Amino acid sequence: MRRILPLLLLLATLFPAPAQSLLARSELGPTVGGMNYLGDLNNQSMFGQVNPAAGLTARINLDPRWAISMGATYGHISGGNPDVIAHRNLSFRSPIYEAWVRAEFNFFPYGLRPGTQRRYTPFIFCGFAVFRFNPMAEYQGVWYDLQPLATEGQGTLAYPERQRYKLIETAMPFGLGLRYRINAGMHLALEYGWRLTRTDYLDDISTTYAGAAVLGGEDGGGEMAVILADRTGEVDEGFVNAVGIKRGDDSLDDWYAYFNLSLTISTEILFGWMRGKTCEIK
Repeated sequence: MRRILPLLLLLATLFPAPAQSLLARSELGPTVGGMNYLGDLNNQSMFGQVNPAAGLTARINLDPRWAISMGATYGHISGGNPDVIAHRNLSFRSPIYEAWVRAEFNFFPYGLRPGTQRRYTPFIFCGFAVFRFNPMAEYQGVWYDLQPLATEGQGTLAYPERQRYKLIETAMPFGLGLRYRINAGMHLALEYGWRLTRTDYLDDISTTYAGAAVLGGEDGGGEMAVILADRTGEVDEGFVNAVGIKRGDDSLDDWYAYFNLSLTISTEILFGWMRGKTCEIK
């Protein structure tokens, strides 16, 4: 937050300021909720496996309609059996570390002080996020990082067009919510936000089976890459998918979502005591 708050203050100077002080118009607080993903290992379901997530958010209310907020979120996404056909037998989990900034629009003029404007309002938001992920799979009780194994032959001579995916990517967060003013200094918000990412590898799955010859070769990921790339044999003994058979759908990038409840407190309450006091002794 040492980096987030100064940026918020800078953004606030670009807009006309209401009469209230900056501290009175700003809020800070935690968020708690759940995180899930949309991709190849949940049958493209909008509501897949949900995992706990939490974060911190800071907001500057520019006027009764507009606000700028920034924050950070940590959670997990996961997918696989039983959400997909059991015969496929692929699954994963990945942590998500996210930092974001966004603009918010209130449908009703939202009053920060009792007796002014509305006490509640639905709102929508859109912004920019940077996140880090790291898909992993479990085998015999051990979790393995999948990106270094290049399970679809990334970086091999057989597939020069397939490059290893980056673990730090950008996304566009957007969604909707409902805000409620408890009192002059405390606010509740319930929201659901999607993250439209620029990667199809949140789950380490995108294109086709590369085959054991490639993955186990000199420039392949080795024995664990062969084992974790095609796990059908674990549920159908002796079965191996042919090279070139679709392993995932590369026509759409993966998404993830975070729905949460936040409780924010006016920074006037949190930090107002830090202001210097004027000496009145003459």
